[in-house]
Amino acid sequence: MIGLGLFLAAVGAILKYAVTATLVGIDIQVVGVILLVIGVIVMLFGIARLIMDQQNRPPGPPPGGYDARPGGPPPTQY
Repeated sequence: MIGLGLFLAAVGAILKYAVTATLVGIDIQVVGVILLVIGVIVMLFGIARLIMDQQNRPPGPPPGGYDARPGGPPPTQY
């Protein structure tokens, strides 16, 4: 989602600041601003989703690879 937001914001910024062409009935700069705002909103939702997923993730096994929780896998022999 963050990548999509970056893409939309980049296209919006290009349309807003770099394109000087005109179309009848369409203001390209307004379309650029709309895409820029939507891109920023999508990026914020993506970042919020990433943070929420990390907070809801259960803790993993300890660094040694042995899971001491009840029902966890037995330690591996090397």
